Amino acid sequence: MTTRTYQNLIGGQWVPSRSRKTFLNINPARHDDVVGEFQASAAEDVDLAVAAATEAFKTWRLTPAPKRAEILYRAGQILLDRKEQYAQDMTREMGKVMAETRGDVQEAIDTAFYMAGEGRRLFGVTTPSELRNKFAMCVRLPVGVCGMIAPWNFPMAIPSWKLLPALVCGNTCIIKPAMDTPLSTLNLVQALVDAGVPAGVVNVVTGAGSQVGTRLVEHPQVQAISFTGSSEVGRTVGQAAAGLFKPCSLEMGGKNAMIVLEDANLDLALDGALWGAFGTTGQRCTATSRITVHRAIAKEFISALVDRAEELKVGDGLDESVQMGPQVNRQQIETSIRYCEIAKKEGAKLMTGGKPLTKGAFAKGHFFPPTIFAKVKPGMRIAQEEVFGPVVSILECASFDDAIAISNGIQYGLSTSLYTRDVNRAFRAMRDLEAGITYINAPTIGAEVHLPFGGVKQTGNGHREGGIGAIDFYTTWKSVYVDYSDKLQRAQIDAGE
Repeated sequence: MTTRTYQNLIGGQWVPSRSRKTFLNINPARHDDVVGEFQASAAEDVDLAVAAATEAFKTWRLTPAPKRAEILYRAGQILLDRKEQYAQDMTREMGKVMAETRGDVQEAIDTAFYMAGEGRRLFGVTTPSELRNKFAMCVRLPVGVCGMIAPWNFPMAIPSWKLLPALVCGNTCIIKPAMDTPLSTLNLVQALVDAGVPAGVVNVVTGAGSQVGTRLVEHPQVQAISFTGSSEVGRTVGQAAAGLFKPCSLEMGGKNAMIVLEDANLDLALDGALWGAFGTTGQRCTATSRITVHRAIAKEFISALVDRAEELKVGDGLDESVQMGPQVNRQQIETSIRYCEIAKKEGAKLMTGGKPLTKGAFAKGHFFPPTIFAKVKPGMRIAQEEVFGPVVSILECASFDDAIAISNGIQYGLSTSLYTRDVNRAFRAMRDLEAGITYINAPTIGAEVHLPFGGVKQTGNGHREGGIGAIDFYTTWKSVYVDYSDKLQRAQIDAGE
């Protein structure tokens, strides 16, 4: 079977990298399945893409926002028509099960339709002037050329969070997909091209972060950067952007806590724990990686969760009966192994899992089983550091206040959840949990596209994706004063008289 070669999109043309180098995209469930060959681009390719985006910005910014929005709406319809094919492509390159990749594509569809609506809502503000015969207002304007660095775990949804609000606001874009999952981003962009996005408005350059990502951040004509990935890399990106005075949106790590109190609906909490910890094979920044359970119900909860985790069917995500797919690459498997060893050395008790699956049908892929640790203490590394795999830690608490303190005692602050029937404690948790997202009686995953998405502390730098948060990042405010008095008015000087 011939391997298809995919190219960069620069200035409306699909072109090879100037380096003429490529890399292979391999199915993490079956290493003999080559998804495609992609361009291993370098700084010169980024420069060409930036030049194309800079030229396209001259006219795209003047296209009325409702007209820009119509293109996004058409792209949403195209994605809807191609949902099944794009979901299959994503499962092949990323590994997560078909139900989840359909959801990933659906999130891009939802974002397209939502942001299309923003084309008639990019609201500014009018306000009374302090002087007579003077009009005051502020309006949103596009930022300019935006560079985007996307992760591999949601390879269409997260690029849609970046591209679609930027486009409706009038910006032009260059996006670098993750090397593990370039096809899904190219599929999203192909839908935009087919919907009528003009040449140069969206550009895709594939390749390594050290080559493509670094040049995007440092390029003097790139006015803003949006990055989703690890805190380690995000710190480097943020520092480089700050030195160049570029707005930079960072969406990074999480060590998300679910609290299960003694009055919780236990079956509901178990459903949430299973989905939150092992959905996407634990490879979500919002994954439920810590579960703090009241000691009165801990034994019952742990026993039931272990039983249910061991029943999960692990395998190739293209098999509709599989409930958890592979990890995305060998490096992620090694990280899971390393943290399991650390947890055992620190005194945590391995309840199930803990070793990669390598025999039989698992031999050709990167598989790790659902893994649960009990007797975890808040200060252990397994309770503090992001694993990004199907590994969950269970801690015990003595009270609601104890649970809040445990949840907040980390460097991250992305997502949290609380299971309780007590409305008073629910509202206290909404106020006191240090996180950008809090769920009540639901796991730590399940964000919707019309709400801001992001976190506090070392999860991010204060910007948000999704909803109005994305519009805020991809626009800049201009204040406008219209003086129709036909005389000089000196603002505070004359207003104070």
